[in-house]
Amino acid sequence: MQTEIIISGFGGQGVLFSGQLLAYAALDAEKHVTWIPSYGPEMRGGTAHCTVIISDKPIGSPIVRFPKAAMVMNLPSFDKYESLVRSGGVLVVNESLVDRTCKREDLDLVLVPATNIADDLGNRRMANLVMLGGLLGRLPVLPLEGLARALEEHIPDRHKHTIPANLQALQKGYELAS
Repeated sequence: MQTEIIISGFGGQGVLFSGQLLAYAALDAEKHVTWIPSYGPEMRGGTAHCTVIISDKPIGSPIVRFPKAAMVMNLPSFDKYESLVRSGGVLVVNESLVDRTCKREDLDLVLVPATNIADDLGNRRMANLVMLGGLLGRLPVLPLEGLARALEEHIPDRHKHTIPANLQALQKGYELAS
């Protein structure tokens, strides 16, 4: 089985970190994986997205035109990727920052007030992990425990103190979407 995922938002929202975390969790689960980051020259505040492919077999190409899932953190990302998710796919939307509804009826739409939940947890920067939990709650490509383990093993030392709150953010998103 091969699953293609696009993660998109503004630079500084943890989009690339979310993709890296998925990739590490997939590697730890002995899956084949690609992770391709892309960001504008502005970095923080500009656009950022990444593509993650997770597969049981070798991956033929890292290029994705119509992903199985998209996790969109803001309105410009929603506008760009809503039409590209393949029919029957999963679209996870940060409804804290996206104020319009999905026009398509052939998607599994997951509305997660990620920024609001992260604010309630005490740190707006955890919205990406709330969203990632929401993605795995609806698209069980990897177990949540594997993602939690990857977070603990791969987070930079200077951020180790944030692990308990990040795990809580993952769990909140997962429960909301399950």
